[in-house]
Amino acid sequence: MKRVGVIGASGYSGGELLRILAGHGGVEIAHAISRSHSGRKVHELHPNLRGVLGIEFEDLPPEEVAGDCDLLFTAVPHGAAMDIAPRALDAGAMVVDLSGDFRFKDTSVYERYYGIDHSCPEVKAVYGLPELHREEIKKARFVANPGCYPTATILGLAPLIKEGIIENERIVADAKSGVSGAGASPSATTHFCMANESVLAYSPAAHRHLPEIEQELSSLGGSVKVSFVPHLVPVNRGISVTLHCFLRKGQSEEGVRRLYERFYEKEPFIRVLDVGEVPRLSAVRGSNFNDIGCFRVDMERGRLIVVSASDNLVKGAAGQAVQNMNLMLGFEETRGLRSIALHP
Repeated sequence: MKRVGVIGASGYSGGELLRILAGHGGVEIAHAISRSHSGRKVHELHPNLRGVLGIEFEDLPPEEVAGDCDLLFTAVPHGAAMDIAPRALDAGAMVVDLSGDFRFKDTSVYERYYGIDHSCPEVKAVYGLPELHREEIKKARFVANPGCYPTATILGLAPLIKEGIIENERIVADAKSGVSGAGASPSATTHFCMANESVLAYSPAAHRHLPEIEQELSSLGGSVKVSFVPHLVPVNRGISVTLHCFLRKGQSEEGVRRLYERFYEKEPFIRVLDVGEVPRLSAVRGSNFNDIGCFRVDMERGRLIVVSASDNLVKGAAGQAVQNMNLMLGFEETRGLRSIALHP
């Protein structure tokens, strides 16, 4: 039995980590860290865990938690992980970081898009997208979990970039996210009256997830440029990304779908749908699946449309973090992650 800890266990991603880990069977949750809620029962903040987890939130330094755990998850705000993760690594624990602090090969890109000076650019992590970096993750002590938008977008585009059938610098990603993607702290934008019955485009030209998407896709087939526009939509969970791509030459819709089937043939959490079938948020909600479908070709305009959907708190955050943990600790990759989505 491996011992794990969650630093930042009071937020949405932290709560999802506790939920998934509680049903894993191969790990013991040794510590759930939250400064602001130390001493309170976990189920007071995460009522779905009542009768499942009887532990309390604690306020302990990273070194102490790391010394008592095989692996730590850091589900903390951007900027905080660069202090916590290196200390935990030095204390001997493996780390999966859910923030953006260690996702970039070039920390100057991080500083530009996040507006935070990086205090430890020498500390490097493996980018934790198993479908692209599985073998590296298996050998890693430190993994940077991808963002929710990048996960769905990269998975939706990777086969096309790898095969070179689209124009790499003419890609449009029209993305929508549920309100939980903004985190547990309320704001004027995420207040019920502001988010309900509304759709809001935000950060249309410089969203912090854009360089992450371009970094990973460019590693597959030359320079990639994406016009990425995220939208807040009035649902609790889910990411749906409609990808508009321009073909280098004519392609059949079924041929494109077969390309995806081959690329993701052995991937346990990627489901390739039929031509014309559009992924639904209710088909992935609460699960670690990412569904990819549509595959419509507009021959008159040389355009291919692909849709990619996942749960932003599971495959887009906590579920993928546990998938990475499984690879790092030698568990079956799907362990603890076989939950079926909640539909409708």
